[in-house]
Amino acid sequence: MTHILRFRPRIKYQHQDTSILTGKKIDGLEVAKSVKERVKKAVDELKKQGVEPCLATILVGDNQASATYVKNKHKACAEVGILTKDHKPSASISQDEMNDLIDSLNNDRAVHGILVQLPLPEHLDEFTTTSRIFPIKDVDGLTPHNVGLLSMGKAVLKACTPSGIMEMFDYYDIDLSGKNVVIINRSNLIGKPLYHMLLEKNATVITCHSKTKNLKEICQSADIVISAVGDRSKFVLTPEMIKKDAIVIDVAISHHDGKLVGDADYEKIIEKASYVTPVPGGVGPMTVAMLLKNTITAASLSKGLGH
Repeated sequence: MTHILRFRPRIKYQHQDTSILTGKKIDGLEVAKSVKERVKKAVDELKKQGVEPCLATILVGDNQASATYVKNKHKACAEVGILTKDHKPSASISQDEMNDLIDSLNNDRAVHGILVQLPLPEHLDEFTTTSRIFPIKDVDGLTPHNVGLLSMGKAVLKACTPSGIMEMFDYYDIDLSGKNVVIINRSNLIGKPLYHMLLEKNATVITCHSKTKNLKEICQSADIVISAVGDRSKFVLTPEMIKKDAIVIDVAISHHDGKLVGDADYEKIIEKASYVTPVPGGVGPMTVAMLLKNTITAASLSKGLGH
């Protein structure tokens, strides 16, 4: 039981050769499936010991995109046997009322993980809200406590999207030690936590953002480029920006010309890169998979069953 939280992949994805593409697609659906299979086994173990893993979600207002994200998370939880509690306060909820709701979930021993779907309405403070969650129930890895532990290499609950990216590197046996990695993002959800995770794996990391100068030249020096801009009207990662056989992780997702796209020009990038994540079907499925893993970790920690 003590090892269920730090499981490692057992089955590697086998890429099918193609005469058209020179690089390999990193299949997020395949990696996410492997995570879910291991999570389901961990859920079964916990239930045998009388623990019913439970995730509580808070969705404020009627943002349709956020509602879809939460629905997908509930569906994924059901697939692996994790219970969910759905809270949908109105958009007019006050900060005090939000605090009270989080406090009630913090004190509910049947709830192991708490997820506040972002973004929040403008009158609610994101930092105040997420910081109120007990660190042991912080399945998004956003509380100051868990962020601080991450910077020291001691975190157990880590941000889901960056964790998913690290899981993909592990699944495909991509060694990060000594690699030059460029992250085009500095957000609390992606860029900052990912920086610390990569550093922990002995990568040399450069963080780029909207004020970075000579971005093209910086990217051309990278063994791995991780892009999370999410606005095709302002930025596109093109083949000219990467060196041959670089690895490209496309975290962005947006609508452009009637379809879902990332930052990278996938069809052209994959002819030059060694590995590329597609959009959709790349990093996206990993975010939900790692949320499931964090929920199981939180459930285990609450009962002193693992670390």
